[in-house]
Amino acid sequence: MRYIIKLSYDGSAFCGWQIQPNAPTVQEDLEKALSTLLRTDISVTGAGRTDTGVNAIGYIAHFDCDIPFDATLIGYKINAILPHGIHVHSIEPAAPDFHARFGASRREYTYFLHKKKDPFVEKYSLQYTFPIDVDLMNEAAKSLLGTHDFSCFEKVGADNHTSICTITEAHWETYVPTHVGIMGYASEPGDYIYFRVAADRFLRNMVRAIVGSLLEVGRGRRSIEDFRSLVLPPETGLEAPHKPNRCRAGESVPGHALFLSEIDYPESR
Repeated sequence: MRYIIKLSYDGSAFCGWQIQPNAPTVQEDLEKALSTLLRTDISVTGAGRTDTGVNAIGYIAHFDCDIPFDATLIGYKINAILPHGIHVHSIEPAAPDFHARFGASRREYTYFLHKKKDPFVEKYSLQYTFPIDVDLMNEAAKSLLGTHDFSCFEKVGADNHTSICTITEAHWETYVPTHVGIMGYASEPGDYIYFRVAADRFLRNMVRAIVGSLLEVGRGRRSIEDFRSLVLPPETGLEAPHKPNRCRAGESVPGHALFLSEIDYPESR
């Protein structure tokens, strides 16, 4: 029988989601905990890979198990043996053909920035002290919308079969953290911002490279036209005037401020 797991994790203690030799990962700890509780080898399939240090809220995974068990009870017990950085929200039966990775229709990422030193957000937000024009960054981000070849934002050596993705949402917003709104921590409007992007799929390192490139636009170090040239048409090939080249885009921002914030499926799970 197939089961869905919904969980959240703090990526700071892990080298990403996917199992790697000699490195702590979320997938490895989750499989070990499930195998211990169910007393059989369990293999877990996640909705997608996250890089080292990247966080996730409402992450979806699935696993198969032929041994009957109380999903609610196992969901409660598993949190007692998982590391503090991982929390399982629920384990529920799923349709036999449900697939956490290939069945997902939309994925959403959120990246957090703060302009002034703040000890209460620094673990999950990037302090970025350079003056930036958020309106310019939002204007540039509009060029991301639609179906394009995002090779310029893809990690070198990635093993995916295609670099074409369809982005449906990409914008910067200001926000007010809880400690500012409730407890009056000293701040000014616009001190805290986030970038939200949603697509049918993402390439390795894609969001962090996009954020880094948009920040260059906000600082005036890259024009909107130059940013647009990084977003290639789907039919891009070797004869295209702008060949896919990761070096053309900006530096990737650190992973600690990035969250995989939502995963959607076309039908009820």
